Amino acid sequence: MEPIIEPVSREALKAELTPQTLLRTTNRASNELYVVGAESVNVIREIGRLREIAFRNDGGGTGRPLDIDEFDTDPAYGYKQLVLWDPEAEEIIGGYRFCICDQAVFDREGQPILTSSHMFQFTKKFIRQYLPLTMELGRSFVSVEYQSSKAGAKSLYALDNLFDGIAAIGVLYKKRIKYFFGKATIYTEYPDEARELIMCFLHKYFGKGHRLLKIRKEVKVERKVRRRCSRLFKGLDFKEGYRVLKAEVQKFGVAIPPLVNTYMNLSPTMIYFGTGINDEFGDVYDSGILVTFMDMYPEKRKRHLDSFLQQGVQSIRRLLKRLQRK
Repeated sequence: MEPIIEPVSREALKAELTPQTLLRTTNRASNELYVVGAESVNVIREIGRLREIAFRNDGGGTGRPLDIDEFDTDPAYGYKQLVLWDPEAEEIIGGYRFCICDQAVFDREGQPILTSSHMFQFTKKFIRQYLPLTMELGRSFVSVEYQSSKAGAKSLYALDNLFDGIAAIGVLYKKRIKYFFGKATIYTEYPDEARELIMCFLHKYFGKGHRLLKIRKEVKVERKVRRRCSRLFKGLDFKEGYRVLKAEVQKFGVAIPPLVNTYMNLSPTMIYFGTGINDEFGDVYDSGILVTFMDMYPEKRKRHLDSFLQQGVQSIRRLLKRLQRK
């Protein structure tokens, strides 16, 4: 592992996180959400530093001084960064990298060049029916300092704050985004059987997408775990099965990983594509998922969308025009 770079100065970050890049304020914890692109070189650099620290802390990471690649720095790929900012401490709390896929670049074989392309081969059906209406999400992180309960509400609501931003982007680009597609990571230090229980659960309640994508290095569940899952979840609806899963995972001294937990509780129609090894990122286990925006549970839509919609149609239109000029 190479040493992590030094932090980027607050002055340099604030020069790029301006009212022109502000997306919205968060529902809780009084944080701010910004959208920036490759032109915001200082913010990108600090994001890369914080991502690498956070991912190494969980047993992943690139091993380089910062986690930055061509999808962060080359605007031709169409990726932008959703940035969660603490205005009191003047520091980045977390973020997501995203791409609206109707602008995706394709290779000679007709496959989209996305951050997830090294893990997934996309079927013609997915490319034709889903991709033009999909936002790809990836490289989600919360800074290590904000993963501790000592940070109070700022840490408690960090992931929730990020979904405020995702929902806002979905509203702004509602004609271009029907789905969001992403990967939920389970790190290698997580107990194998607990991971396989989660995979079984996802397959039972959301496993409708195995023919839409091909996972290049797919991970299978051992037969004994499959048999155990059949007994554990037999006849149970999602809520009952979820309670059983939480209890079973806790027996291994761990909890369901936060992002996995968030995704499985977003929508009853979520699609799980399976789990594979991400050999570009510390051999972590990444599960592919697809969520339909308007199928999110009503309480989730209310939490993340209503306060944004209360800004009013005119202010949302002005924001959309500003973002489209970037």
